[in-house]
Amino acid sequence: MYHKVTKEILAELTDVLNQVDPRAIESVIKEIDRAKKVYVVGVGRVLLSLEAMAKRLAHLGYEVYVVGQITEPAITESDLLIVGSGSGESLFPLMIAQKAHSFGAKVIHFGANPNSSMNDYTDLFVRIPVQTKLSLANEINSIQPMTSLFEQSLLLLGDIICLMIIKQKELVLADLWQYHANLE
Repeated sequence: MYHKVTKEILAELTDVLNQVDPRAIESVIKEIDRAKKVYVVGVGRVLLSLEAMAKRLAHLGYEVYVVGQITEPAITESDLLIVGSGSGESLFPLMIAQKAHSFGAKVIHFGANPNSSMNDYTDLFVRIPVQTKLSLANEINSIQPMTSLFEQSLLLLGDIICLMIIKQKELVLADLWQYHANLE
């Protein structure tokens, strides 16, 4: 059963990632490069995926913060907020996006719902066309529980974005260790 389930999950991920707009990902990279500081916000397993992206961006030399961490500085118009919310209706990410927008920060939303309340505060929407709790049209159904496919896709997109940055900037992988935690 392990090999069967593995193939099914990998097929779902391949289908989803092939439907993400590559131009949107290029725009994400441009906004990350323009930003003085990058912030990420989400809840639950989405937050875990974004924390992994934040850590990897830090390894690439970016100044990155997870919203709510004790050392989080003030956001400004020079900064970028990356929001993860499949529905675009989760209260905490929605309110943080609204607040960041009010300070003039750029806001990027990774989500599945192109018609969410998040649109009012978002500069760029990256659609991950997966099944949500809203059961919208054009969603890719999943055999996995709840929103696992969204969280997995977001995690992989974070790594894809970081590898694209590495390739575009021609960074030397061995040099990135200088940014890795060393108090472990």
